Amino acid sequence: MTHISAGSTAPDFSLQGLDGKNYSLKQLLQRGPAVAAFFKVSCPVCQFTAPFLERLHKRYAQGSVTFLGISQDNAAATEKFMHQHGVTFPVALDEDHYPVSNAYGLTNVPTILFIDTDGTAKLVSLGFEKQALEDIAATLAERQKMAPAPLFRPDESAPAYKPG
Repeated sequence: MTHISAGSTAPDFSLQGLDGKNYSLKQLLQRGPAVAAFFKVSCPVCQFTAPFLERLHKRYAQGSVTFLGISQDNAAATEKFMHQHGVTFPVALDEDHYPVSNAYGLTNVPTILFIDTDGTAKLVSLGFEKQALEDIAATLAERQKMAPAPLFRPDESAPAYKPG
């Protein structure tokens, strides 16, 4: 399990992105809420989850929300993962002894957090949780005054839960 749970304050962090930019939680939250997705490139559940996170990003990133992947791997492996799984949202590296992952108390990936502008983790998802991703989509649609769109297509087989 993770030390951070829904209702907890998310620890601030500062990480270097693959794009050369610095990403701090404090700065991200000035723009609006953030969806932070911790992952490891060798994790099969992370590989399964990435395209669904990309769908969320494509649908809602034009609003005030920021999507940030947080990779526990090096730049080369992370870039390959992004290309293979179609990830276009920014990704930062938490590779040297995992300082941010440890600050969050993570023991499983993927771990996905919806962090509101006050720094509160409103939703924490461990592994692939279909309902959690749908909840994030519904929250973002409501905040952006958009009609909710289905995240999962009828022709897809997406289980309710896959442990990380």
